[in-house]
Amino acid sequence: MLASAPLSAQVSLAGVWQNKLHEDFPDRLAGPELGDYTGIPLNEAARARAEAWDASLITLPEYQCRVHPSDYASSFADIRIWEEFDKDTQTLLAIHLHHFAWGTERTIWMDGRPHPPDYAPHTSMGFSTGKWDGDMLTVTTDHLKEGWIRRNGVPRSDRAVVTEHFVRHGDGMTWVAVIKDPAYLTESMIRSRDYTFSVAGQIAPYPCESVEEVIRPKGVIPHHLPGTNTFLKEYQKNHGVLEEGAMGGAATLYPEFRQKVIEAGDLGGKAPGPLQ
Repeated sequence: MLASAPLSAQVSLAGVWQNKLHEDFPDRLAGPELGDYTGIPLNEAARARAEAWDASLITLPEYQCRVHPSDYASSFADIRIWEEFDKDTQTLLAIHLHHFAWGTERTIWMDGRPHPPDYAPHTSMGFSTGKWDGDMLTVTTDHLKEGWIRRNGVPRSDRAVVTEHFVRHGDGMTWVAVIKDPAYLTESMIRSRDYTFSVAGQIAPYPCESVEEVIRPKGVIPHHLPGTNTFLKEYQKNHGVLEEGAMGGAATLYPEFRQKVIEAGDLGGKAPGPLQ
């Protein structure tokens, strides 16, 4: 009877997947502009952290090989996915994911194990468990080290819980991440990324060795004190974006924000630019 029992249908995500970089391109290779927080439901604490951020921070040896956290890694480069099955029962134990950038790897446990207690160590990849919702893989991740929402200083705290959805459609795959962060977000932050299956895909090694890029006195950390970051206005001027929009917040997520700006009369009756 057991031998004749049908297995539940599950989509295989195994293989090499090429990241499509056209969506949200500023978050990809070059990184977003300073002062661009549009569409991010950040709170005042997150905005203060972001405004204090200096791009020279990433020249520090301690930061040069700092890996992208698992909730941001989908923004950059290709991935390899493989499955781990129990030898005897052939039940799916785990799904593993290798990311080209920094050679990071994470495990998504599929065997129903519980998440660790709150005091367990946090890592850049976090602790992930998954389940199948029909043909969609849903993953819950916690125990994350502090990371970032955008690579221009918008932080994500170590209290965040991330829900991911992997949806395969033929040779394409969509990866959706929903970030809930009680420390820095007033609403969920949602981003999606698209991938294409690569039949002969290969993942190259990613060695990283830190060097002294800028000579500084010991202990100096690039930063801006409150109210001193003169670069924040450049994004607004270059793209015709009002400060209310550039500084982000949950309101900038919704279409009615544009109309509210117009009705406020700040533009003399003219419609704001395309990013408002």
